[in-house]
Amino acid sequence: MIVTKSKYYDIHTTVTRCFSGLFKPSPLCFCSLLQSQGPETLKFRLSGFPRKHNEGRIEVFYKGEWGTICDDDFSLANAHVLCRQLGFVSATGWAHSAKYGKGTGKIWLDNVQCSGSERSVSVCKSRGWGNSDCTHDEDAGVICKDERLPGYVDSNVIEVLVDENKVEEVRLRPVFTIATKRMPVTEGVVEVKNKDGWAQICDNGWTPKNSRVVCGMMGFPHEKKVNKNFYKLYAERQKNHFLVHSVACLGTEVHLAACPLEFNYGNATESCPGGMPAVVSCVPGPLYAQSTAMRKKLKMQSTVRLKGGAKYGEGRVEVLKGSEWGTICDDRWNLLSASVVCRELGFGSAKEALTGARMGQGLGPIYMNEVQCTGHERSLWNCRYKNITTEDCKHTEDASLRCNVPYMGYEKTVRILGGRSRYEGRVEVLRTETNGTLRWGLICGEGWGTEEAMVVCRQLGLGYANHGLQETWYWDSSNVTEMVMSGVKCTGDEMSLSQCQHHRTVNCQKAAARFSAGVICSETASDLVLNAPLVQQTTYIEDRPLHMLYCAAEEDCLSKSAAKANWPYGHRRLLRFSSQIHNIGRADFRPKAGRHSWVWHACHGHYHSMDIFTHYDLMSANGTKVAEGHKASFCLEDTDCDEGVSKRYECANFGEQGITVGCWDLYRHDIDCQWIDITDVKPGNYILQVVINPNYEVAESDFTNNAMKCNCKYDGHRIWVHNCHIEHVIMYHGLQNQWFKIKMP
Repeated sequence: MIVTKSKYYDIHTTVTRCFSGLFKPSPLCFCSLLQSQGPETLKFRLSGFPRKHNEGRIEVFYKGEWGTICDDDFSLANAHVLCRQLGFVSATGWAHSAKYGKGTGKIWLDNVQCSGSERSVSVCKSRGWGNSDCTHDEDAGVICKDERLPGYVDSNVIEVLVDENKVEEVRLRPVFTIATKRMPVTEGVVEVKNKDGWAQICDNGWTPKNSRVVCGMMGFPHEKKVNKNFYKLYAERQKNHFLVHSVACLGTEVHLAACPLEFNYGNATESCPGGMPAVVSCVPGPLYAQSTAMRKKLKMQSTVRLKGGAKYGEGRVEVLKGSEWGTICDDRWNLLSASVVCRELGFGSAKEALTGARMGQGLGPIYMNEVQCTGHERSLWNCRYKNITTEDCKHTEDASLRCNVPYMGYEKTVRILGGRSRYEGRVEVLRTETNGTLRWGLICGEGWGTEEAMVVCRQLGLGYANHGLQETWYWDSSNVTEMVMSGVKCTGDEMSLSQCQHHRTVNCQKAAARFSAGVICSETASDLVLNAPLVQQTTYIEDRPLHMLYCAAEEDCLSKSAAKANWPYGHRRLLRFSSQIHNIGRADFRPKAGRHSWVWHACHGHYHSMDIFTHYDLMSANGTKVAEGHKASFCLEDTDCDEGVSKRYECANFGEQGITVGCWDLYRHDIDCQWIDITDVKPGNYILQVVINPNYEVAESDFTNNAMKCNCKYDGHRIWVHNCHIEHVIMYHGLQNQWFKIKMP
């Protein structure tokens, strides 16, 4: 039976008996999302262990009994339908073979085949109710996207919006001429979308709490009082259509649909006596403010940050305690707590509270567990939480989030064309001519690299940059052939290419279209971090005889003065230490070069897959380099992995090279070139710095954690190393690989 939209709501009328209000479940009832199969009522729930709130064994209540669904013919399309019935926007995956444990009772459905667009699994093809040849060893599970449909709270109890009127899209419509051209829109008439277009909300009884919810949806942390006089005059000249005549938010809701609303059913144009359309004015966060001082204030004062996200306003939540950053556990992590973080960082309310290290795993301590915020707190530290014990959580449970951010329209000014998918192509930017006409031009590929590609991928909402390409001759060309931008140089954290440096006038040596800039984007990326404590624990000095250093000299691992030494007599003084490099990202770290271009080094008997994998520097207190070393990629492989993660890469027998997510590559202190030649260094106080992937040869989700620093004291015979820590910096290289560093909190 196909259920029409009106019929769909009619058959839900019995659900209202379980609720004392529109979204408030009665304590006497436990209601799951209901569907109908003729006169029979269906319920759905997630069960099993271990699981998060958005995943589990799918169970169906039919004919008075809970049962399961067999995994035969199960598909992602089936999971999409079931997740929507559970109040989630979609599915990200599904599980077979009773991953979440075996259910009991009936196996209600078998060989289910949905297209993905059905309102209920009951209308999908199957063998029929109760007709199955499966056992509970084949119970199916679903993994839903951790984002609720508008109007649903973050719970396994699905609360149903019975009324056919639903508020899904909300906007602020500016009425000042100058405001319509400025981004972001911070003030305007609140409008909600319905079947007839956009409609207004009556402002009778409108409160700052309502404004706070609307501003949060628009990506702003706070609301402010608005001057209604102008809008009153404006409203009198307009024909208004009022869809909603009463809103009563608490101020902590993440969507207007979660507030108690009263809809108009009669003459909508006359249903706001003495009132006018609701108007809201919002305060933008520092990142979106005009003042650069406000942006600096956010960076300097925050004890909370987001890491590992592809866009602004998303990432793994990390908090600062003392001088060390740590993560928080996802137990009881929800939209209320996530919204406190989002607003604290200058964004709006949270649109997703993600569990299970969805934005990658952190390193170091886990500071908080079972965080419970009311939604009114100024900081996450003001919320209730439990301290972590060693048994409580692992980094596989790191909490993350996605915030509502202001719409800036950046994606309209750049595009990529010619690639094999929407994630790759030649970059074209939209330019305004002096006569006001708009045209697309190409970007000169000279100097184009990973940092610039990162900005384009972020600007288009395509995730991370895999590669920044300086030639695109192998992609289909469009009719755009003219270069309109050259000399583009980004730090990698800009919101759009327009914020990057570039030549005032186009200066491109290779101006043909085949040499234009291109990008390859990816939804996921690796993230390398050095184990700083291990460096501190393993540092020592060795005086190594020259006759044992021929291979190292051949690979340029000694200081320049070694060339003048009396070979094979004498020795070199080496500062040695171990490097353990973890991949905490969401994609494997793979060499940029393919196997066909790896270089065989006969002396050490191995292939180099990268020219420079790590820089080692010894610097004076003022940052002057006194000695240096480098690490070519002797071989990238999985030395060891976290529990439950399997090794994928091994260098033996010309094997594949890389570092798997959740694994690490260990270069022991006794390996050639795992050192800095300090033969010519005088006694004194120094800084030991290690930088991974220094030339951005391989894309990562976060380059700011690629540097480590230690304080060193050298007396001419021994060395003391202390305070080894990850130095969070913005790093970018100019000519001749000169490094510039800006400290971040």
